Amino acid sequence: MARKSQCERCAGLCCGYFALPIETPETREDYEDIRWYLCHEKIAVFVEDGDWYLSVKNACRHLSQESYRCSIYERRPKICRKYKHSDCDFVPGAYDYELHFTSDKEMDEYIKVKFDNNVTEKRTIKNIKRRRA
Repeated sequence: MARKSQCERCAGLCCGYFALPIETPETREDYEDIRWYLCHEKIAVFVEDGDWYLSVKNACRHLSQESYRCSIYERRPKICRKYKHSDCDFVPGAYDYELHFTSDKEMDEYIKVKFDNNVTEKRTIKNIKRRRA
């Protein structure tokens, strides 16, 4: 019964977005491609348990705006049927993302730190070695 009342108090949070797995980026070009995703509205990218996901905030067309109930509940897709109440977004507690990007600017900063700082370190090491020689 607690599960049913949980849904009754919710505004259909689980029906307001979907997340798709994406390949783990390895190169600067891969990260730039992800930055491009983030240039679009209502897009986020997150890493959970080492896996990368593209999150699209876009409500299901079958979610009633009045009652926040599924208008095709008896014929809802399999993925909806498999959704567990324990995974519910209404349950208190924050997501524990390893990384979470909500804008291209955030990804751009991450790219700079990940790639440019390494280049700077390599140049510094190279310069130190030259001075010693």
